[in-house]
Amino acid sequence: MTTTLVQDADLVIAWDEAAGQHVYMPDASVASEDGRITFVGRGYEGTADQVIDARGMMVMPGLVNIHCHPSSEPMNKGLIDEIGSPGLYNSSLYEYMPIFRADAEAVPSCVRVALSELLLSGVTTVADLSMAHPGWLDLLAESGMRVCVAPMFRSARWFTKNGHVVEYEWDEAAGEKAMAEALSLVERAEQHESGRLFGMVVPAQIDTCSETLLRESAEEARKRGLSWQIHAAQSVVEFHEITRRSGFTPIGWLDSMGLLSDRAIIGHGIFLDDHPSTRWHTANDLDRLAETGTTVAHCPTVFARRGITMKHFGRYRRRGVNMGIGTDTYPHNMLDELRLVSYLARTQAEDPRSLSSTDLFDAATIGGAQALGRDDIGRLATGCRADFVMVDVTHPMMRPARDPMRSLIYAAGDRAIRSVHVDGQEVVREGRVLTMDYEGAAAHLHEAQKRIVANAPERDWAHRPVEKISPPTFRWAR
Repeated sequence: MTTTLVQDADLVIAWDEAAGQHVYMPDASVASEDGRITFVGRGYEGTADQVIDARGMMVMPGLVNIHCHPSSEPMNKGLIDEIGSPGLYNSSLYEYMPIFRADAEAVPSCVRVALSELLLSGVTTVADLSMAHPGWLDLLAESGMRVCVAPMFRSARWFTKNGHVVEYEWDEAAGEKAMAEALSLVERAEQHESGRLFGMVVPAQIDTCSETLLRESAEEARKRGLSWQIHAAQSVVEFHEITRRSGFTPIGWLDSMGLLSDRAIIGHGIFLDDHPSTRWHTANDLDRLAETGTTVAHCPTVFARRGITMKHFGRYRRRGVNMGIGTDTYPHNMLDELRLVSYLARTQAEDPRSLSSTDLFDAATIGGAQALGRDDIGRLATGCRADFVMVDVTHPMMRPARDPMRSLIYAAGDRAIRSVHVDGQEVVREGRVLTMDYEGAAAHLHEAQKRIVANAPERDWAHRPVEKISPPTFRWAR
């Protein structure tokens, strides 16, 4: 049994069980034994095998990211930052993202880059929504993170032949086979020797899955006690496709099948029946989400790039919807994502009181933990996993430090993070990831992107050169 004491922190963000909320606790310590917290408070009287001097530090729970695509998104940097299909309501899903997918050789570097960036921004638990790939589980375990393995499966693939119509190629038998393989992979993840992997059931998108696959996958999640997540209400195209097929909005269709619940997560959940871009004849999608206890995984950056946003985070939360945060795209920086959540919500509400930093931090910790069915992460309390982050409150960008969490979210960001621990093990020290070669993976990805760019015109319906799809910021001088 190994005991670690994080001693004399200037501040600990502790969990007040009676109040059910995080609290600032000055001049406090945190002790853990074999990866589980045994003490949070003042006056620790036990012994310790390892003592960490936390003077000048704020100790906070590790952040919980419930929606991420590490195996693909890092490849898109510099390519899809400023593009969206004008004929498809500015989404980039259907026309552009498929042509820039990482190949098998590049995937491990994508994962290492994404997970390194997440660790550096204080994430200790992440849901990895990827298509299964060789060596996936060992690669995730290498990171030292706590990972919810979420292999996606579907009945159809989408494509466009002209940039303004989305079509679907269906193979329901392949979808059933992929689900079986995904469930087997989840079982392997939960038996992994690292002890830090667990699973989720993820039919990929509401418009690419048959009704049978949706119902069967939700039943499998229920039987196994797992969370269930789906991309839904994520584009105007999808909204119209589902209303055409079913007569319901995407959220309404899921509800009609009984698929919304306190273990269901809607990836994005932007285009509800009362969204200005999809105004429907009903106005009850938000209430459906709240009444069923369904979580929305909010990832603003990927949509903000295309002029799209939720209407709005504070409204969802006040209506009673459990909110979690994800990093659907690069940069995989959770603190940057939180800042953008706040600014977009306030501009959409036209009200600076529409949400608070309490709402933000709750979504990134206990909201995410609740969505994943975990009561042992996202908070610093006796019995929880020893997943914590040490923030330098003496960093110039944290000063003045009247309210350190606001200083972290709105000013310092990841620059003030000094160390990150998962199960009590240090995985980040002084701004460097200890478990993976971040720099080496980024260099490999730089070279891999050249290959992806060269092959992109073959995948594009119009066979356009990448320079035409995504012109550089400046002309390259010859």
